[in-house]
Amino acid sequence: MALHIRPAQASDAADLLAIYAPYVRETTVTFEFDVPSVKEFAARIEQAQKRYAYLVLEKTDEDESERCAVGYAYYGAFKSRPAYQWAAETSIYLAEKERGHGAGSILLSALESCMAAQGITNSEACITGENDSSVEFHRRHGYEERARFIKCANKFDRWLDVVWMEKYIGPHGENPQPIQPLDNLELMRIVDLANERLNKR
Repeated sequence: MALHIRPAQASDAADLLAIYAPYVRETTVTFEFDVPSVKEFAARIEQAQKRYAYLVLEKTDEDESERCAVGYAYYGAFKSRPAYQWAAETSIYLAEKERGHGAGSILLSALESCMAAQGITNSEACITGENDSSVEFHRRHGYEERARFIKCANKFDRWLDVVWMEKYIGPHGENPQPIQPLDNLELMRIVDLANERLNKR
């Protein structure tokens, strides 16, 4: 089966939630305690897509008659105040069997291209301090550690640090223009390029 990236739909919520749920129940990658409902997860997808990109990584058979979501990636507002609009926070979740094979790198690159197309200049990643693999993954892709908050969260009865990493993906010019919704044609161009990279792995 081949891997393929496409824009997410609210109808993907159940499949994507199946990927996300183990992260909630078993890891400190996310600080959620309870797995959200399918309805809530669908609403999150729809809300993100009002202004930003939300991508699905799926496996398809040769005739594309069977599809199975194996990952997803999206970005959202870094902070709600308008002065922060040029920064966005990324999230990438992969099914366990897909980790470590390069798909995460391609998804991250696609997110960065989408953000840059909107005029976003700063890509932000919030990572649990003990998630060394994610810290190293982002470092390999040009992110630098900007802050570490010590024992600021507690999950599974242990205190956890939080690391913020950042990458500049656009110029910081004077008088920046407000960011714009991502044009659908540009989104599909970026997705097509990402799929070309997937096929060349």
